Amino acid sequence: MIPRYSLPKMSNVWGERNRFAKMLDVELYACEALSKLGLIPRRAMAHIARYARFDVERIKELEAKTNHDVIAFLQNLAENIGEDSRYVHMGLTSSDVLDTALSVQLVEACDILIYGIKRLLTALRRKARQYKKTPMMGRTHSVHAEPMTFGLKMALYYDETNRNLERLLRARSGIAVGKISGAVGTYANIDPFVEEYVCRKLKLKPAKISNQILQRDRHAELLTAIAIIGTSLEKFATEFRNLQHTEIGEVEEYFSPTQKGSSAMPHKRNPIMCERVCGLARILRANAIAAMEDMVLWHERDISHSSVERVILPDSTILLDYMLDKFTDIVMKLGVHQDAMLENLNKSKGASFSQRVLLALVEKGFTRDEAYAKVQRLAFTVKEKGIDFKEALLEDGELAGLFAKEEIDRMFDMKYHLQHVDKIFRRVGI
Repeated sequence: MIPRYSLPKMSNVWGERNRFAKMLDVELYACEALSKLGLIPRRAMAHIARYARFDVERIKELEAKTNHDVIAFLQNLAENIGEDSRYVHMGLTSSDVLDTALSVQLVEACDILIYGIKRLLTALRRKARQYKKTPMMGRTHSVHAEPMTFGLKMALYYDETNRNLERLLRARSGIAVGKISGAVGTYANIDPFVEEYVCRKLKLKPAKISNQILQRDRHAELLTAIAIIGTSLEKFATEFRNLQHTEIGEVEEYFSPTQKGSSAMPHKRNPIMCERVCGLARILRANAIAAMEDMVLWHERDISHSSVERVILPDSTILLDYMLDKFTDIVMKLGVHQDAMLENLNKSKGASFSQRVLLALVEKGFTRDEAYAKVQRLAFTVKEKGIDFKEALLEDGELAGLFAKEEIDRMFDMKYHLQHVDKIFRRVGI
């Protein structure tokens, strides 16, 4: 991933040095296990542990000749270890090392993403609490529907983000698996004890069964979870972008004093970070599809998945890390214009309470169709004459006499309409 969309900690997970360090861990723990089985002399094990080291540039030189990264890595280890290097990689196949090391990298990446989601949850919780009782217009089909609160919108996003955390935790569990079972997974040349030992040291679970590789449904599950999380961020960001429309103006992405919105139009304050989040989510969805394509390999393994994973696994985790960081910043600094929310609420002139009048008429004995027709007629009158819905009701000779003034006041009481907000917040756990 290009530096523009990368944060240092996640980028380091996917750096070459960390990758080879994880591969070295696998090799050394395998040697320790073999030593415990009596297959590597103690003296040789001590020598291997002391001198096993690698040099990234030297590995690249060797790979240019071998065209095989694991063999180049092993050759570099042998240069440093010497004669006892014959015990390194004994009974293993390349994928034992690569897949197990990759799992450790993915667990590290997941832990960074989990931290990022928890930061976002904190930001959403604070925003929800802050605007718990701030009324705004709820919209369906982009048209005024009924009043809600901005805090409810944030609580909705908080709840979805909690589900995304659960998805990522499940995917982390699914990928925290290693395999040291040989060329086709039969343990023909390696004792299963070695796999158990290596995985325990690396805080992984041994795969119950494998062929030459860990099965790629695990990786596809992770990238699908990442894609869903990214799409949630896109969903939230799209709503902020919509609410920032000049004609709505209810929220606004932070715009710094030195920031410029347009090279041509100095007045512009654009939601560029929300738009960036929306754009990057498309890459995450595409990468999830590629991960599912990687599940289908020939026989016990081919290598068609390898080149794809070298792109999509780092890119997806790096991108989501960046998106979580930036969107959390968006939420924390989001400008919320309560005056615009109130102004927009009043634009429908009380017609958004039409369902309350409808239900009140049904309680008075009208059929639903009869009540609907009468309330719809009132709503159209409001639109045509530009008068208030409550006023139209009071002036209607047929309907006004059906209700006491207290009943009408209650129909149009915002506090009564939003009386269950506290209950919703308790359900969500805010």
